[in-house]
Amino acid sequence: MSLEIINLWYVVSAALFIFGLKQLGSPATAVKGNKISSLAMLIAVVVTLFNKNILPWEWIIGAILVGSLVGAITAQKVEMTSMPEMVALFNGSGGIASLMVGWAALYNVGNTTFTDITILLSILIGGMTFSGSILAWGKLSEVINSAAVVFGAQRFVNALILVAIVVCSVMFCLEPAVDSPYLYAVIALALIFGVMAVLPIGGADMPVVISLLNSYSGLAACAAGFAINNNILIVAGSMVGAAGIILTNIMCKAMNRSLGHVLFSGFGAVKEATKVEGEVKPINSEDAFLILEAAQSVTFVPGYGMAVAQAQHVVRELGELLEKNGAEVTYAIHPVAGRMPGHMNVLLAEANVPYDQLVEMDDINPRIDKVDVAVVIGANDVVNPAARNDENSPIYGMPIINVDYAQTVFVLKRSMASGFSGVDNPLFFGDNTRMLFGDAKQSIAAVVAEFKT
Repeated sequence: MSLEIINLWYVVSAALFIFGLKQLGSPATAVKGNKISSLAMLIAVVVTLFNKNILPWEWIIGAILVGSLVGAITAQKVEMTSMPEMVALFNGSGGIASLMVGWAALYNVGNTTFTDITILLSILIGGMTFSGSILAWGKLSEVINSAAVVFGAQRFVNALILVAIVVCSVMFCLEPAVDSPYLYAVIALALIFGVMAVLPIGGADMPVVISLLNSYSGLAACAAGFAINNNILIVAGSMVGAAGIILTNIMCKAMNRSLGHVLFSGFGAVKEATKVEGEVKPINSEDAFLILEAAQSVTFVPGYGMAVAQAQHVVRELGELLEKNGAEVTYAIHPVAGRMPGHMNVLLAEANVPYDQLVEMDDINPRIDKVDVAVVIGANDVVNPAARNDENSPIYGMPIINVDYAQTVFVLKRSMASGFSGVDNPLFFGDNTRMLFGDAKQSIAAVVAEFKT
């Protein structure tokens, strides 16, 4: 295959990537965009492998079939509640792949100084992304403690690691070699720094980390593309890196954090929030039905608890019944609800909730005081008034959905346990709040049954 034909196919693949990414910007076209992007990746892989003649045909076809089978099985088996963990593992896989590609590029003869630098960057960023993503997976899956882990000399230790990385990187570039001890030092330090970067981040800040690591995986792939002089890898890596940085910035604004704090792990430390005390007002499904039946406007506020209970389908069913009863129904989505960017949008799209009923935080807050009933389903941190009122709270200053301003608030929870950030929620004790305890799916199904009878 000639170089001109190869580049032509790369242009086609890049165009499909761009178009697919554009389609991902809307829930209505996201599935189509995902398929287009997958086709672009298939074209890029096939053209690259056939061009380089890296492996025999049998190996190439076998690898594609095995990868496709693993991907198909994973897509079917992984629960929606485990999507954040899977995304973290995907980011880690991209990081370790970039590290290995960069390492392999050292075996090429006649590498320039620029190539050596890009090789080093792919190894450094890839290693940091891999270890950081594995730690993020551990926190998200609660294999390890999800809370922020901080110690007194943390910033000093991180600074020493950074200095050591710079020194070892310079020494390696002066005399690049596959068996260079400075190469192994850079790999080890990158893996350690990835852990140190994610360690002090916990709880409600994890969506920011996921989008940031996604950006890192793209930057590592871009550097690997320069290392092996592959145009489509440069383009695809740049797109992922840029999209991840933009998304990270959006997440930071939603959390009221600065990007600088994210990059230097200067956030997520645990504070002693003010202890919340009061008396809760439980409610049963029959009483909830009576209030909802009389409501003219109802806003659902989903959180990670909805994903755990897999309640999105009965939520949609209740929403349809409320509409038939004459109520205006909306779904208020906080940018960082759940444990990854867009988590709630994915769940509601799976349940075929109309896209035009999804309302962003900035649009619902100005009119939340006119809402008759706000139904909070498993959300905690994104509706916690402590973010407005308690300066000692670790989430203080974070914009929230002001559900406590609604006429009546239903909070669906299994217990009075705090959310992922470990912060008590004064909303539960509000005068206009009623607690509907139990599994969210069963509780809403009971209300649906009341409507039907």
